Amino acid sequence: MAGTLNRIPIHELCNTSSPGSAGVSLAGRRQAERWTALRVGGREWNFHMTRDASPPTAPPDRRHDWPFFAALAILSSVYIALIGAMLVADLSFTTPHHLFRALASPEIQYSIKLSLVSCTLTTLLSLWVAVPTGYLMSRFRFPGKRLMDAILDIPIVLPPLVIGLSLLILFQTPIGRVIQKVVPVTYAIPSVILAQFAVACAFAVRTMLVTFDQISPRCEQVALTLGCYRSQAFWRVALPEARRGVLTAATLAWARSLGEFGPILIFSGATRMRTEVLPTTVFLELSIGNIEAAVAVSLIMIVAALAVLTIARLFGLRPQLERVL
Repeated sequence: MAGTLNRIPIHELCNTSSPGSAGVSLAGRRQAERWTALRVGGREWNFHMTRDASPPTAPPDRRHDWPFFAALAILSSVYIALIGAMLVADLSFTTPHHLFRALASPEIQYSIKLSLVSCTLTTLLSLWVAVPTGYLMSRFRFPGKRLMDAILDIPIVLPPLVIGLSLLILFQTPIGRVIQKVVPVTYAIPSVILAQFAVACAFAVRTMLVTFDQISPRCEQVALTLGCYRSQAFWRVALPEARRGVLTAATLAWARSLGEFGPILIFSGATRMRTEVLPTTVFLELSIGNIEAAVAVSLIMIVAALAVLTIARLFGLRPQLERVL
């Protein structure tokens, strides 16, 4: 190439504030960031400059972020303070004497036993349905999948009283009456388990769906290429990988069953020593004006819920819980 190649300094393209000043005006700086000139053989060529030509910028002043973090802390602490205030109010309202007297009551002892048994059976039934349903929804595409996904969320968004009323009407149909001739359901112990299952299973299904979505299907595909059947790949590869999700689903189903009240009240009733569980015990004690016993039973449920959440945290299930809740 003939001629000499000389780069024009950037400060010559900029309008300085004064002839002897080193400062650069805003218009000159913008011009310098956009263009540079090369003089080749007496001609002047303009080229578009890259972002590297801009002067380095100073790091932002983090002192201006404190109002944002203060707002986050205030909004979060308001809700946390509300929960803490409710727990303190329950503790201050009752005494250990009221708690021990409530635990000595035969009705409350029966409700505790029935709650533990029904919640455990509901959890097992929920897992029996949630694991294959979550695997089906995660791994396969089929007609009506979106409709099925929406139907599975109905128990989560419906009011609990509506679920109980729907179950009650279901067992007044001809099919429901045939079932009741074989196994009494309405206003009996099976109705408690069915009412809890109708709500808790939806949370377990959603948990297992999220769990299988987080597991790569590549290992299952390798197992299939090595001669495994689809069922063998599920039992030997997918299910062991989903063990934490299974435990998370069981935790959520058990905790949700423990606090279920609306469907049980409509579908099972609140009969002493028959269909009485812990939530209905609180209702019955309030209805007769025994507030101390109601608060004592409430504290038992709070302790049970805290124990379940603690177990979930100890087993490292927090990521799965956050994805679902």
